[in-house]
Amino acid sequence: MKGKIQVRPVISCFRRALVLLLMFAVTGAAQESYDVIIRNGRIIDGSGNPWIYADVGIRADRIVRIGDLSGVRAPRVIDAKNLVVAPGFIDPHTHALGGIQAAPTAESALLQGVTTLTEGNDGSSPFPIAASLAEIEKLKISANWALYVGHGTIRERVMGNVNRAPTADELEKMKQMVAQGMEDGALGLSTGLFYVPGNFAKTDEVIELSKVAAKYKGMYISHMRNEAEGVTESVAETIRIGREAGLPVQMTHHKASGKDAWGQTVQTLKMVDEARAAGVDVTMDQYPYTASATSLEGGLVPQWASEGTGDDKLRRLRDPATRARIKTDIVYNIIHVRGGGDPKNVFISQCRFDPSLNGKNLAQITQERGMTPTAENAAEVTMDIVAGGGAAAIFHAISEDDVERVMKHPWTAIGSDGGVASLETATGVPHPRQYGTFARVLGVYVREKHVITLEEAIRKMTSLTAQRLGIRDRGLLREGFRADVVAFDPDRIKDMSTFEKPHQYAAGVQYVLVNGQTVVDGGKHTGARPGMIIRGPGYKK
Repeated sequence: MKGKIQVRPVISCFRRALVLLLMFAVTGAAQESYDVIIRNGRIIDGSGNPWIYADVGIRADRIVRIGDLSGVRAPRVIDAKNLVVAPGFIDPHTHALGGIQAAPTAESALLQGVTTLTEGNDGSSPFPIAASLAEIEKLKISANWALYVGHGTIRERVMGNVNRAPTADELEKMKQMVAQGMEDGALGLSTGLFYVPGNFAKTDEVIELSKVAAKYKGMYISHMRNEAEGVTESVAETIRIGREAGLPVQMTHHKASGKDAWGQTVQTLKMVDEARAAGVDVTMDQYPYTASATSLEGGLVPQWASEGTGDDKLRRLRDPATRARIKTDIVYNIIHVRGGGDPKNVFISQCRFDPSLNGKNLAQITQERGMTPTAENAAEVTMDIVAGGGAAAIFHAISEDDVERVMKHPWTAIGSDGGVASLETATGVPHPRQYGTFARVLGVYVREKHVITLEEAIRKMTSLTAQRLGIRDRGLLREGFRADVVAFDPDRIKDMSTFEKPHQYAAGVQYVLVNGQTVVDGGKHTGARPGMIIRGPGYKK
């Protein structure tokens, strides 16, 4: 009996050990199982750290291993020799909603490495947010998708296009709509204080609505009230909103427009540094071009003239006295602000009622109408185009020195402010930023001009934006993060799109994975549409 009693624990221990060994073997085998392995690449992880050589192992939609996987097999192995492997780029500012239905594959974005698009910028968003996100989810797109809730959209729904302060009831309704947008999954509140009707809002109104977004841990992103001679006052307003509402704020597409404002980024960046030192979470983003783009009306016509309905605007343009006032302001904007001092700097990118104007500048159009191309005559042409139905336009009025100065700042992210397209759906002569923003930074400002390092550029395109938007599992190459990955040739990446011939995809991006699926393979879009909806921190199912 004594011997038998001693044997049983030994057998039991042996069995337990065998079971544990089998479990470890199975677990180990599972850990070494990958759907995709990216080998031999130079890893830039998005944090700003120096590059390293390593392999990336992906299972389903996650990165599960970064290291030496030379002896491991997978159904798909991507050889990234001579390529940089980085997190997929996140664009914090797009106007992709208008093009995504026609181009759900979003080649213009994916072929420059962008894997996440954000919409609802400049205060203009779809609403309700939930319904719009459901439509995108049903459409199935190639990139990930996120939305801000737009202040201008909400204000117009509640008050109309009017220049006055809201009543207490109207302000409460707007607060409720911001709350609904945040609970539906918005990343935060966007404003377009330069545009109508956002321009009609006082700072206190914006602060009150931003406080609602803050309750849901959202952010505030703004096309500021003035990006020209009043840019420092607008930066101060943005900082005040962040301080008093208690939420992160981002000055989107930061610039100093018009020669009168050139160089003021020295002061605006100092203001950002001082605010951050005082505890205000303020950052910015930019596109790497010396030209902006918006509607001809939005860029040149004074905001007061755009109040009310379309008929109200037409009446003002037809009334001689009011038309003269509008003309005076347009002339000022051509000379001192968006026109960069000359009508030849304002190009029509798309005029639907008269496509013959596409690609022509205001000086050309003025001459074609038998007039000398002065600012005064160009103002008359502008009013005629607006009265005829309006047009989209490009404005060359930014200093390259300011572009580079803003880019060097550590808290500047990269964003396109562009739409999306495929060559099959492309129309007009749009700003090349929708095809080239991210590639241009890497090709021109990293490789050619050495304005910033490659590691810093990647950080500005990935983790910095993910942090700002509250996206916790993208923006870095990390084990456990979503497998949004781009592999590009640092010696070849280039923006091919130009102002004259914008409809050209960027070159040099060889592979793009979105949620673990290959969307760009060997520089060609595969047609895959694995994009996911990314919802903000206040989302309630």
